[in-house]
Amino acid sequence: MIVRIHLRKGHPLRKTRGKNRQLALACGALLIPAALMAYVLGFWRLASDIGVANEFAIHGLFSHWQLWIVTAVVLHVAAGVLSRYGRGGEFHLPSALAFRFGAAPEEPSDPADRPEARSAKAS
Repeated sequence: MIVRIHLRKGHPLRKTRGKNRQLALACGALLIPAALMAYVLGFWRLASDIGVANEFAIHGLFSHWQLWIVTAVVLHVAAGVLSRYGRGGEFHLPSALAFRFGAAPEEPSDPADRPEARSAKAS
């Protein structure tokens, strides 16, 4: 006996940019509460160290306030980048987080803006 299964042809894959914008928007929206929780845990631990709040409930590696604050900042930046991309913007990191290893500084295109030209004008 031969059984043949006929499957319908689905939609072709799109090769356009920005096809995951809805997923990025959803992930960005879900990262905001996670960042808020990390901020709360970090400030709770800091207040516990100062003696303003009760004892911190977590012990071990995750009992350091620095870890929670850095995690919260990373989640907050990631949520912002994903939300901007999901709303139709470009996907790029803030310039403060763009590390360029070994890249030479960009030269100004206008010769009058170069440091040599400015120092010659000043003399």
